[in-house]
Amino acid sequence: MTVFIDTSALYSLLDENDQDHARARAVFADLVGSDRLITHNYVLVECSALVHRRLGAVAARSLLADMAPVLAIAWVDAELHQAATSAFIAAGRREVSLVDWTSFEIMRRRGIGTAFAFDDDFAQEGFELVPRG
Repeated sequence: MTVFIDTSALYSLLDENDQDHARARAVFADLVGSDRLITHNYVLVECSALVHRRLGAVAARSLLADMAPVLAIAWVDAELHQAATSAFIAAGRREVSLVDWTSFEIMRRRGIGTAFAFDDDFAQEGFELVPRG
């Protein structure tokens, strides 16, 4: 099975003080051994900026040098960016980012139904979340 990896999951993995850290570590360990993991370059940009600002350079390095290499990276091209931008503008939902709309678009195009995320926006868009609950 292919599982999409969101910023919220990556951040929880890196922040030992995050309320979801322990669950994130357990889920990620299970996923790495049995599933194909994918994200996109916008998630890596978003997460690296967030991690660097909140947790520092060592954590950002861990994200980019240790975690990213185990993920398949989908590169956002102009056409995908435009589709996500159009969905973002049309939705007009303040709480859902352009990065999330890009994630939804990639997941739909690739037939990915499951996201490793702590972001309910994925469930609201019809995707299954791991961990559940």
